[in-house]
Amino acid sequence: MIKFVLMVNRQGQTRLSRYYQPVELSRRAPLEADVVRCCLSRKKDQCSFVEYKDFKLVYRQYAALYIVVGVSDSENELSVYELVHNFVEVLDKYFSRVSELDIMFNLDRVHIILDEMIQNGRVVETNRSRVLAPLAALDKMADG
Repeated sequence: MIKFVLMVNRQGQTRLSRYYQPVELSRRAPLEADVVRCCLSRKKDQCSFVEYKDFKLVYRQYAALYIVVGVSDSENELSVYELVHNFVEVLDKYFSRVSELDIMFNLDRVHIILDEMIQNGRVVETNRSRVLAPLAALDKMADG
């Protein structure tokens, strides 16, 4: 099961966070800081899967952004690794070469995409056109 998804830049600033298990607000900032420190301190030639406390971290770097997913021990790391790549491909398709600024200024759209792909910590959809269908409808209503 997926516990959380974080998107952070190289400076460690969180650009997106979505939790699928309750975490108190007072504990989120220290958790995110520790997770980000753990992932950013690793070298490029090291594995993208990290044992962390009572769960695993799966992370992937795209340009200046890191996407970090916290998963339970029973989750398949490679499938989560591919899910992260699929998520970025969907973002690329919607934003036409997504950047950190796209994410910052369209956070609501990014959350819609993530919510279409993951619900309650489970992957529910990976098809790009199905994931983007609600946004296409929203964009059509906004234009019309």
